[in-house]
Amino acid sequence: MSQTPNLRILALCLAPLNRSPGQRFRIEQWAPPLRALGVQLEFEPFMPPELNAILYDAGNYGRKAVLIGRAIFRRAARLRHLGEFDLVYVQRETSLIGPALFERWMNFAGVPYVFDFDDAIFLPNVSEANQRFGFLKFPGKTATACRLAAHVMAGNDYLGEYASRFNRQVTVVPTTIDTEKYQPPRPRWENPAPRLVWTGSPTTVRYLEGLAGALLRVRARHDFILRVIGAHRVSLPGINVEMTPWQAETEALDLQGAWAGLMPAPDDVWARGKCACKALQYMAVEVPAVCSPVGMNTQLIKDGENGLLASSEDEWVEKLSSLINSAELRRRLGQAGRETVQAWYSADVQAPRVYQIFKHAARRTAMGHQSDGRPAAVRLPHGIKAWKENNLE
Repeated sequence: MSQTPNLRILALCLAPLNRSPGQRFRIEQWAPPLRALGVQLEFEPFMPPELNAILYDAGNYGRKAVLIGRAIFRRAARLRHLGEFDLVYVQRETSLIGPALFERWMNFAGVPYVFDFDDAIFLPNVSEANQRFGFLKFPGKTATACRLAAHVMAGNDYLGEYASRFNRQVTVVPTTIDTEKYQPPRPRWENPAPRLVWTGSPTTVRYLEGLAGALLRVRARHDFILRVIGAHRVSLPGINVEMTPWQAETEALDLQGAWAGLMPAPDDVWARGKCACKALQYMAVEVPAVCSPVGMNTQLIKDGENGLLASSEDEWVEKLSSLINSAELRRRLGQAGRETVQAWYSADVQAPRVYQIFKHAARRTAMGHQSDGRPAAVRLPHGIKAWKENNLE
């Protein structure tokens, strides 16, 4: 049963609801338990559905410009009524383009905001379709957003360390999974023939294509199907690929029954900012995750205990082959993976931490202020490792 609302929060996000993974696996997922704790949460997406539908397609630049301009005016109009809220939540950025003007506006108005980011958005990174307009992104605004925030929530320790350069009030809150939606099949079953799975987007499928050599070597030993979810196309000659469009209604079902879930990634600064969302999705449905040992993956996966890490082509071949050869290994790693998600990475576990951050950030007067005007620190462990250690019996 929901409590009487005791905290009014305006959630500024970029995409329409149920579209962007960064939103869906963070604030959108936390919304039901937060409302049960007494939070009145109002979502305000920046992009209308029409803009979201064409943004990452080539061309349509005139239409995109018109829609972005309108979105900026809508956002400005909404921020004229900040007095209706105790707190503003900002997911990644307040606008697709431009510097941190809206963040400065909120700071000037005296309404505290919590800044939440789950990617290395402080690095230049523009979709291929919009490369010529990359100068409009202003990645440097992330530092300003961190500096002016009452509190910063970062998706992993790497992002948390970056935020700590600009703000003392930083808490690492991992990306989470709705374990009610993401469940393994009961009774347990697997696809009769070996099936591997990868889920992602057109912009990240290049990481999967980097596994071409390893997959061909595995294919020489074992016949398997590779289900690719969410990419428009993939270049993997010689591999039996099953293309599956992403759908919110079936995203969990589409993973069930696979023999292994793949999460390859290069060891670069952008990949280190990733929050292991793919691996969490696989683990939640008891599909063994095989991941590159990069960034958050090394904190999530204990190699051989709740998943597998592979750092070279030989290791990818060895570990995928071991899963294909052993039903017992798949069962053991799958069950341990789901237990990990339930214990540390479920929405129900993390939402109360988010509530405490929101409550302390909003209660500016009751909390007191530091000498620099920033709210006093919320007493939560900074990193994921520290938080886990504090919560172990």
